[in-house]
Amino acid sequence: MTSMETRWARITLDPQVMGGKPCVRGLRVTVGMILGLLAAGHSVEEILQAYPYLEADDIRDALAYGAWRTQEQETPLAQP
Repeated sequence: MTSMETRWARITLDPQVMGGKPCVRGLRVTVGMILGLLAAGHSVEEILQAYPYLEADDIRDALAYGAWRTQEQETPLAQP
């Protein structure tokens, strides 16, 4: 299991957990699951109640990691 950069210390990647998807602290809770719950309108408080082993910092790191992974990147086009 490896931890992401220190800015996302709570996000881990492990090929043995959830197929290597980014997870929270090695738990079987993926970043995508947390983002999906937030996108569906669930509040942080609701998520923490449903998953009492999570902490508010877990959700913040998942959100920050998801934002970072989806940032636009400019790719120079090859010139003919």
